[in-house]
Amino acid sequence: MEAEKLSHDALLSGRELQIVELVVMGLSNHKIAQQLEISKRTVDNHISNILKKTNTANRVELVRWSLQWGKVCIDNVNCCSLPSLNHAVDYNEMVQ
Repeated sequence: MEAEKLSHDALLSGRELQIVELVVMGLSNHKIAQQLEISKRTVDNHISNILKKTNTANRVELVRWSLQWGKVCIDNVNCCSLPSLNHAVDYNEMVQ
């Protein structure tokens, strides 16, 4: 992966950070839309903007970028502060 793909300079909004956190948790765009009570098309647009801002090509690269720059916390590893979600995530609804 090229160094510029791991740029930390991406400025993500609070909503975009919420979506990144849900992507990292493995939720599909449909499940993210349900969780945040927005349309799937809105989630699709957010994901597209996030990928552009982070210079990542797909969800896997986005997860790597998120971990690299401390944007997400997984199992109390690499923890950081993110805006709190209004609703708890149902881990049974994650994409396998």
